[in-house]
Amino acid sequence: MLGMTFPAAIYLDANASEPVRPAARAAMLAALDVAGNPSSVHGAGRAARRVLETAREALAGCFGAAAAGVVFTSGGTEANALAIHGLGAGRRLILGATEHDAVRAAGTGAASGGGTGATVLGVDRHGVADLAALAALLDGAPALVCLMLANNETGVLHPIAEAAALCRARGALLHVDAVQAAGRMALDLAALGADSIAVSGHKLGGPQGAGALLLAGEPALAPLLAGGGQERGRRGGTPALPAIAGMAAAARAAVAELDAQAGLGELRDAIEALAVAAGAVAMGAGAVRLVNTTCLALPGVRADTQVIALDLAGFQVSAGAACSSGKVATSHVLDAMGQGALAGSAVRVSLPWNAVAEDVERFIAAYLEMAGRLTRRAA
Repeated sequence: MLGMTFPAAIYLDANASEPVRPAARAAMLAALDVAGNPSSVHGAGRAARRVLETAREALAGCFGAAAAGVVFTSGGTEANALAIHGLGAGRRLILGATEHDAVRAAGTGAASGGGTGATVLGVDRHGVADLAALAALLDGAPALVCLMLANNETGVLHPIAEAAALCRARGALLHVDAVQAAGRMALDLAALGADSIAVSGHKLGGPQGAGALLLAGEPALAPLLAGGGQERGRRGGTPALPAIAGMAAAARAAVAELDAQAGLGELRDAIEALAVAAGAVAMGAGAVRLVNTTCLALPGVRADTQVIALDLAGFQVSAGAACSSGKVATSHVLDAMGQGALAGSAVRVSLPWNAVAEDVERFIAAYLEMAGRLTRRAA
């Protein structure tokens, strides 16, 4: 490989992790200069507590929650698990068929502990939750329903407000994985009508290692980590102050720039139009989606082959969820949508907050070249 040169990489995998925003970086650096532990009562501890509570109020304000309902965690995975185990005790679990693996794993574990099993709520061919089926599933013992707002692979949005109304009418609780939606669309816990939502710092343009569970009201919540009683007894452990400060700053910046998301939609649509003309199939295109996300299936060509080819061409995308992209596996999301063989042939392109038209134009050219070459080989 000596002497070989490779093109500068263009990052188009924002749904795995957004580039860090300047405001988040500045907030993290400032928090690193605060030496105290927020649980200490001396001056340094009180200074750290001010940073923590300022971040809590900022995050609550960004997403329509009360500050008292914000529970800081290590990320979206822990926030989802905390909701499922903390709110789901004694309840049946109903999980959307296209939920993130973190929710599916936490739900299976919680259901196994309760001995009841988790019920799967199906989706239509576009990936949208079947609300008629949900209404039928809610008959019976009280349930905890877990339904994501925006799918991480396709960007498809579920009708959460309608699902919340069904849940309220039948005494069920609704937890929403809003990790992909937060910062990419207007998000208000009160308006959604959900009982809790999970968010993650690095999907907002903040650092990895911080997330939050936002609760409506102050329900009883058994902690996953008991620790020293931090977060009002709902999550033990000394909080990761710089990461939390960075997450809050990223959330403020993302929400302030929501109007700019329309520009990402135009870039996404340009990618899709030319890719489809070249033989690709856009997954979930018949549903309302996040404007930054497209999931493109290339019939007959394995997803990992496409990811490698695009990486060599200088473009970083993923096959399905980022946590699974190192494995050759069929997408359970596309399987649930009834996509058959296409479920193993799709790559996700997710535009970051700082995407520019020139990079997208270069990606389109590379994708079209790859699609032509690999489909000819597969024929």
